Amino acid sequence: MSNRVRIVIVGDSGVGKTCLTHLIAHHESLIRPGWTVGCNIQVKIHEFKEGTARQCPYFVELFDVGGSLNHKNTRSVFYAGVHGIILVHDLTNGKSQEHLLDWLYEIVNKEGKDTYKSRGSSTPSSASPPRSTFSSNAPESASASNSAVRFDMEEFLGATQTPILVMGTKLDLIDEKRQPKTAVKKVGGIADKCGAEEIWLNCRDTRSLAAGTTDSVKLSRFFDCVIEKRESHCSGSATPDFGSFGFGAPPDRRRPVYSAASLPEYSLYGGPTSSNGMRMEQSAIPLLDTNDLK
Repeated sequence: MSNRVRIVIVGDSGVGKTCLTHLIAHHESLIRPGWTVGCNIQVKIHEFKEGTARQCPYFVELFDVGGSLNHKNTRSVFYAGVHGIILVHDLTNGKSQEHLLDWLYEIVNKEGKDTYKSRGSSTPSSASPPRSTFSSNAPESASASNSAVRFDMEEFLGATQTPILVMGTKLDLIDEKRQPKTAVKKVGGIADKCGAEEIWLNCRDTRSLAAGTTDSVKLSRFFDCVIEKRESHCSGSATPDFGSFGFGAPPDRRRPVYSAASLPEYSLYGGPTSSNGMRMEQSAIPLLDTNDLK
């Protein structure tokens, strides 16, 4: 199916990714969400460039990835072929917002990008601008050494060119009198560093993403950006699109299957013969590969 994009939704465990995914896909709240083990996949039909001549339906695959540290070594299978990233944090938990940088590190590092070059003492002592530092409680940093991991956001954005959207959940739990919205948002947060838009919402309120609202327009604009990036990637290369990380299809390591017409004919003397009946050189095609016996 060509009219489809894949968006991965990541964040710490318990921030409300499953409720958010259900709200986006079905426009209804989830009463009793469960813990996600592995990945929960929902599909939303999005009208690309609605109201214009380019309008067409797209299938948006939402990959809600479980945030438990127990499954961090197996999460990389869900990051292949990703066209967009939604970073989710809990507005009542500041640590969950700080860990979003670590989630970006995990996604790109699993794809083999070399945008994280310095660790701890190996950081060059140059006059370069300071970089964001990962916390020790991060999903990827938990298995790393105690040395700080330096994150270059500019290199990250240049390496992936993947659209990013930041979403804060549990807006209903914020006491407006004691903790207004302006106090929750920090200057220079993850959204500012990524140049991404940010949405705060209550996943239990279906009006949060109602048609025509500001947050709904932001979400629709993000989906359009993801689709445009995918289409530009497809038009820029003759190979099929397998995601915006720049990786093609994995190599086929299976043994080739030959038809009877394509197999060479072997003479009685152990060598293959050509179409005119002449025997080919013995070294042209070996009769037996000793590696197959191991």
